[in-house]
Amino acid sequence: MNLNRSPLLKHLFTLATFGIAMGFLEAVVVVYLRQIFYPEGFAFPLRPMSPGLLSLESLREISTVVMLVTVTILAGSGFLRRFSFFLIIFGVWDIFYYVWLKVLVNWPSTLLDWDVLFLIPVIWIAPVLAPVICSGTMIALGGYFLFLLDKGYAVRMRRSEWLLMGIGTSLIFITFVWDFAHMIIKGGFYSRFWALGADPEFQRCITAFVPSSYNWPLFIMGEALIFFALVSLGRRARQMS
Repeated sequence: MNLNRSPLLKHLFTLATFGIAMGFLEAVVVVYLRQIFYPEGFAFPLRPMSPGLLSLESLREISTVVMLVTVTILAGSGFLRRFSFFLIIFGVWDIFYYVWLKVLVNWPSTLLDWDVLFLIPVIWIAPVLAPVICSGTMIALGGYFLFLLDKGYAVRMRRSEWLLMGIGTSLIFITFVWDFAHMIIKGGFYSRFWALGADPEFQRCITAFVPSSYNWPLFIMGEALIFFALVSLGRRARQMS
């Protein structure tokens, strides 16, 4: 398909460029942070951060998501098309974040290296391979939606398909937050959840924690549910057109 004759491809090219640039920006910020907190190289256990810096990091993460949402709103019309653009740009951004880290500081050494993914509402951690797979899934999902829309298929998701995707996404989310959520519950920190950044006891727990295993079976189950929902939608869309 000729790029100059396809508005969809132009949109995708522009959004992918934006995602790649944002991935670079995010990687540079992380390089700065690691120079400050992990000059010898990033590794668990985590180093303590001041409550003020933790708040800034959380706001930075929220701002990143707001930027992605804003761009996708401007890029398309209709909920599903915008949602598809968001999935694609998010996936491109996250994958290229790791690509740029590899280029800039030669990290990760393998896709099984553990990383901090997000801080809200608790710390998310996983081997790098897990978020990369999720990003690939998001790109595939968004691309498939756009393919169906571009071909004129009737794309209307049933509640059961939304439910499958929601459960699948929730299972993956659980694998990301499990360790620190378990730490909060087991340690009785939930009663002072909103002040954990300044809690010296919780900080001691963080600085002693080294992840040892990841719940790949639950992760794969979540991915499978999302895939089943996508297959169901695709079959119905073709039958209705």
